[in-house]
Amino acid sequence: MINGAEIMVKCLQAEGVEIVFGYPGAVICPFFDKLAETDIKAVLVRQEQNAAHAASGYARALSKVGVCVATSGPGALNMITGIATAYMDSIPMVAITGQVKSDQLGRDVFQEADITGACESFVKHSYLVKNTADLPRVFKEAFHIAATGRPGPVLIDVPVDIQQGEIESFVYPEKVNIIGYKPSVSGHPMQIRRALDILGQARRPVICAGGGVLTSGAKLRFRDFVKKTQIPVVSTMMGIGVMPSDDPLYVGMIGSHGKKAANKAIHDSDLIILCGARVGDRAVSAPDQVVENTTVIHIDIDPAEIGKNMKTNIPIVGDIKNVLSQMLKDVDYRTPEAWLESIAAWKREFAVPHPAFEGYVEPKGFLEKLSAMLRQKAILIADVGQNQIWCANSYKMSDGRFFTSGGMGTMGYSVPAAIGAKFARPNRDVVAVCGDGSFQMMLNELATIAQNHLNIKIIVMRNTVLGMVHELQDFYYGSRYAVTELDDIPDFKKIAEAYGIEAAFASTNEEAEAAAKKMLKSDQSFLLVCNVHPNTPSR
Repeated sequence: MINGAEIMVKCLQAEGVEIVFGYPGAVICPFFDKLAETDIKAVLVRQEQNAAHAASGYARALSKVGVCVATSGPGALNMITGIATAYMDSIPMVAITGQVKSDQLGRDVFQEADITGACESFVKHSYLVKNTADLPRVFKEAFHIAATGRPGPVLIDVPVDIQQGEIESFVYPEKVNIIGYKPSVSGHPMQIRRALDILGQARRPVICAGGGVLTSGAKLRFRDFVKKTQIPVVSTMMGIGVMPSDDPLYVGMIGSHGKKAANKAIHDSDLIILCGARVGDRAVSAPDQVVENTTVIHIDIDPAEIGKNMKTNIPIVGDIKNVLSQMLKDVDYRTPEAWLESIAAWKREFAVPHPAFEGYVEPKGFLEKLSAMLRQKAILIADVGQNQIWCANSYKMSDGRFFTSGGMGTMGYSVPAAIGAKFARPNRDVVAVCGDGSFQMMLNELATIAQNHLNIKIIVMRNTVLGMVHELQDFYYGSRYAVTELDDIPDFKKIAEAYGIEAAFASTNEEAEAAAKKMLKSDQSFLLVCNVHPNTPSR
């Protein structure tokens, strides 16, 4: 005989899971108890939302499904923001929650919450397991759904009596056959042919790359296509890293906080090829104006995203990697030199100087210098706020990765995501950049870092305000700073030291660069606090 908790663990082993991030509670204890008998590492985070963020960082760093676990009621509800964050950024994740006994469901017993109902709008699928014998099928389907098509989170809610229930034997399914779930991975040949014909007539083409290029593992294929066609590339925030920042064909990030040259290129183009990008309002605020005189080719594995935000002339549903492979075989096009010259001129013309305040760190210049200090394939994780924009526009990408919460814009993402990324890639530099507002949402995870002896570098841009909202108040609310001033508290160095983490404080770029060199030489975790003027603009 074998019980449900042991079945759950065996399912994870069958899927090759090596680590889970979570927080225990009474109705998930049977699972954690059986997990302790295996080689699967269970990482105790200090709050359930951070379990999902850590699973996200792990999944992104390894291109593998991340796993997070919580108990019922408040534990599961705390994890919701992390699940929604993963959904908006298409991160493959399986979230496992404990639940009260099956016969108590709907009776408002202690720590009961309808988590499957609460998460309905931001999971790819959810399961409330009602029979112990269903567990192998449910887990097999959940991992398949999370990783295929457009990746995303899947929730498995398991009542405690289902974990304790027994069946005679365990058999893990070899295959998955879900009626109605058959993602299209190869683009339609006729649509690809039409796209190449249209491309052949273009005089001012632009490729807009989104996170789908990276999610599909198509970065190298994408660069081959760009090299062959010489088409200029702009990216959404989630697409940062598809091209090296110093590549002449890379124009920069588009959008309200992007590069002027990138927005100009999109506006003046006669052909836009959207690759794995949904171009939401932050990327293109007025898509109808953009497409007035522009043809749009949209490539995406999720048909629901094609044409949702920007009118599309040629839709191609399929995995970016496969579609680009098909296009590379037959493409015979090279971008006109005049268009490339215009792009290069705009990049020079719209270069923005970095305003400096005496006695403060200028963050954009510092991030440029930090880029050169990090080793190849470093992982930089930006939180949300002005620090996110500084990183997106100033950090120079090469072969590393840039993680952030792009779709949901979740403050408090960076440090727990860095924990997951470091577990996934222990030999790479992993750096989290955050503001003093977002850091205070997650500083409890310093305990997780210390407990697991993780070599994670954290940079706090301390400007004593909620910078992005503070800036909006300057523009739209007559500089009335309502509920955005953090004051000069707390002392982050002392907090780091309380966890046994070395820390440094910098008030100039020279001090910041010297501290960064020391930080990167250390084989221990490190916190660098940069004193930034509260009026430093995001762009």
